[in-house]
Amino acid sequence: MFYVYFLKNASNDRIYIGSTENLSIRVDRHNKGLVRSTKAYKPWTLIGHEKYSTRSEAMKRELFLKTGQQREILRKKYLDK
Repeated sequence: MFYVYFLKNASNDRIYIGSTENLSIRVDRHNKGLVRSTKAYKPWTLIGHEKYSTRSEAMKRELFLKTGQQREILRKKYLDK
C-alpha cells in the first residue's frame, strides 16, 4: 500500500504534501529533521492521508495536489475547520 499524506506545521500553518510506502516511518523522519525540505519547520502533525495500491498512482496524486489550486483546497479542508 502507498500513501499520499498531508502534514501541518503548528507554528505557521504550513502544509506539506508527500507520498510514501510506510506512513509512520516517514512522519517520524520529518519530525527528526531527516527530510531536508521540512526540517526547518518541525514539528509536523499528520492531518490526513489517502491510500493507493501502486506507487505510480500515489505519485500522480501527490503531484496533482501540489498545484496551487489543489493545495488551497487542502488548506481549506484541513485548516479552516
